[in-house]
Amino acid sequence: MRNSHDLDHLDHAILRSLETNGRLSNVELAAEVGLTPAPCLRRVKRLELSGVIAGYRARINPQAVGRSFCVYTSVQVTMTSRDVVEQFEQTVASYDEVTEMRRVYGEVDYFLRVEVEDSNAYERFQAEKMYPLPGVHRMISYSTMKTVKSSV
Repeated sequence: MRNSHDLDHLDHAILRSLETNGRLSNVELAAEVGLTPAPCLRRVKRLELSGVIAGYRARINPQAVGRSFCVYTSVQVTMTSRDVVEQFEQTVASYDEVTEMRRVYGEVDYFLRVEVEDSNAYERFQAEKMYPLPGVHRMISYSTMKTVKSSV
């Protein structure tokens, strides 16, 4: 994988354009960053092969799929063994409701982004999926009032 020092201003321009609109055609992208199509395509392929561009995906409107209630949850896990931690991570990562999971340093062990239909659905998620897991010590939930900026 390349590091940010290996990227020049054209690479950064390509990345910014693709982050804004990953469906740009190569011709549109080339025009946007000031290149002709062939060198632009070579740069994009190099960025993909080196792992700088990790993939492409569609951004789904959560309200359109019944997931408009977004909750950030901190989780403390009693780390009794490596197996408990690995099982916790595998299980929670498999839940459709969990759209992001990060292990963090500090007082809590994980931050989860959970997207469900409403507060009742979140309560069910906690009671039926999270609390029964071995090692779960404490959860603190923060429901989202408004999304100000999101690149996810």
